[in-house]
Amino acid sequence: MSGEDTSFARKLRMRRLHRHRSDRLFVVPLDHTVTQGPITGAGGLALLIHDLGKNGVDAVVLHKGILRHIGADRFIDTSLIVHLSASTAHAPDPNAKYLVTSVEEALRLGADAVSVHVNLGSAQEPQQITDLARVAEACDHWNLPLLAMMYVRGPEIKDPYSVELIAHAAGLAADLGVDVVKAPYPGSAAEMAEVVKVCPVPLLVVGGPYTPNTDSLVSSVEDALTGGAIGAAVGRNIFQSPDPGAVAARLATRIHHGDDAGGW
Repeated sequence: MSGEDTSFARKLRMRRLHRHRSDRLFVVPLDHTVTQGPITGAGGLALLIHDLGKNGVDAVVLHKGILRHIGADRFIDTSLIVHLSASTAHAPDPNAKYLVTSVEEALRLGADAVSVHVNLGSAQEPQQITDLARVAEACDHWNLPLLAMMYVRGPEIKDPYSVELIAHAAGLAADLGVDVVKAPYPGSAAEMAEVVKVCPVPLLVVGGPYTPNTDSLVSSVEDALTGGAIGAAVGRNIFQSPDPGAVAARLATRIHHGDDAGGW
């Protein structure tokens, strides 16, 4: 393929991710089924994905196997990010992450992008960084967008919300060639701006642990956007909510329609 073809392919897939605005992105990670166990009730993931797409979510993150049990029609209104990393909360080192899917397999499954999880400070950090670099190389070869989920977690980490540490994690991901970074919210718009300043690729703020206070969640996302984040990756605060669609709709309204700047 020529360089122009290569650029076009990646741009096309990025356009599929940014379904509503070219400068904003709203992702719902649903990969917690591997980490923590079942996350949905009687309706199942298929109904949840349908509901999220109808309420403004740009993309969802899933593991490869569950795609066999979800109809392709569920992705009419949302895009698919296949998660390549895995671990469970019951492991001796829950901060360790391992690759369980390849970029090539994700492409065969119809992914619009892939994601990799890295815990900076983990005892297994060297392997995770190596894996991220190798995935980034494969994504460059196949022109597939890469989302890096960058956290600061490990035995020597005193403050996982440290601006300096979050900025280090985000900058590391950019250095290794990712397209989008997902990172924790450090606590204020000004601190978010400090992270964005050293991260030359678009940044999504993490939704964090579940809170029944949706107003607080929306406020945090608003502050992150003010600080320069392009959107949010919110999982537990949506799928653990009594009304996931309603929470998604509130966040989507703020992320996609909160101001008149940018867009297609």
